[in-house]
Amino acid sequence: MRIPRIYHSGEITVKQDFALDDDAANHVGRVLRMPMGSELILFNGDGFNYSARISSCDKKRVSVQVSEQEKNPVESPLKIHLGQGISRGDRMDFAIQKAVELGVTEITPLFTERCGVKLDGERLTKRNEQWQKIAISACEQSGRSIVPIVHPAIPLQNWLAQQTKELKLTLHPWANDTIKTLIPNLNIRLVIGPEGGFSEQEMTQTAAAGFTGIQLGPRVLRTETAALTAISALQLQFGDLA
Repeated sequence: MRIPRIYHSGEITVKQDFALDDDAANHVGRVLRMPMGSELILFNGDGFNYSARISSCDKKRVSVQVSEQEKNPVESPLKIHLGQGISRGDRMDFAIQKAVELGVTEITPLFTERCGVKLDGERLTKRNEQWQKIAISACEQSGRSIVPIVHPAIPLQNWLAQQTKELKLTLHPWANDTIKTLIPNLNIRLVIGPEGGFSEQEMTQTAAAGFTGIQLGPRVLRTETAALTAISALQLQFGDLA
């Protein structure tokens, strides 16, 4: 039986009892209903796995003792910062979840002309928190011990203006370049448009910001499919996807 992997937001100390944070305790105690003595694998984003066992538990508190710290060698050598145009419904959640499973290191949700989603104030704060939790859950499922940062959502123009030495890529159905023609680079900034794609003005802005247009093939892909296909192809070409 697979040992559950649980994210704990605080410090993890080997050979010492400590209480799990509220989210972890709720997941262990109320969702999984794990009894005292059960084994866990904990992680907190530092790149290590921690073998642990539940030492005590009740409805509100779960304490564990960690027996071992082990380096987790699952991170790709390819560092991808995904700028994802915000889409409606659960498509954005899906794109973030799968991007994390495929190994991205950072995600920035982007407001674009055609994103069709109105978020501001408290609603935007809550949505950003939800997206970060989705990233954590994807790490629990996929075996990662470094949690990608989901940055606060910003306008596309602000993201394009950020100074970086990463290889900048965007998707364009009529581009001459493909991922196979790119010069190898382990640091990539990939921007994906929302439903309906980027406007002509936004495509012009991405080009002016130094983004190279690449095409993935003859078929038109939905926004969430395009992100996952591009990340998979990049990992296959430059990363660790076999």
